[in-house]
Amino acid sequence: MVSKISEEIFTSFQKDLLAGDRRQCSMLVEKLLSGKIDVRDLYLNLFQRAMYNIGRLWEYNKISVAVEHLATSITLQMLNLVYPVLFSAEKKNKSAVIACVANEYHQLGSQMVSDIFELNGWNGYYLGSNTPLDDLLKYVDTKKPDILGLSIAIYFNMQNLWKTVEVVRREFPGLFILVGGQAFLWGGREITTEFSDVHYAAGFEDLENLIRQQEN
Repeated sequence: MVSKISEEIFTSFQKDLLAGDRRQCSMLVEKLLSGKIDVRDLYLNLFQRAMYNIGRLWEYNKISVAVEHLATSITLQMLNLVYPVLFSAEKKNKSAVIACVANEYHQLGSQMVSDIFELNGWNGYYLGSNTPLDDLLKYVDTKKPDILGLSIAIYFNMQNLWKTVEVVRREFPGLFILVGGQAFLWGGREITTEFSDVHYAAGFEDLENLIRQQEN
């Protein structure tokens, strides 16, 4: 896929994010959507790239946590502009429950994952950040999804992910579990071999390949 996000567009969007200019960000995204940009391109090459850069700026003390939080908030709101496109996809009889594990508050990536399920015609039930394990189990039991997606951005929360997978696997032996997030850059992928039918998705391409596997 050739990206429609030029360097000029990206730089403008990131500048407006850092300035907290919600209106300019909205105008740019609406213009891209009116030009029929692929949602994957928008998410990967604009939203994700900008927030990764802003996250690094925060890590190196170039911006405050307040600026980083505002940029995240604005980007989450930009996802709302995309929903008419997502929900226009032909529906399939498939569903996924997506959640951040306990003590995990970085929700942008997992929200976009849920949206990719919707883009593929699935019902994506997004539970948000810091989902208590007991509540997650009850919801999975109620919805009986085809896939459970678990997101983790902070490596120090990896023990919560392992605990969640261990309990879910015991309670729902045949459930397909998808894991992902920035924390895996530091390690933890052995979880896919320690537990049966647990799969790691490094990005949207991996995610959609796994979705297609579950549709066959």
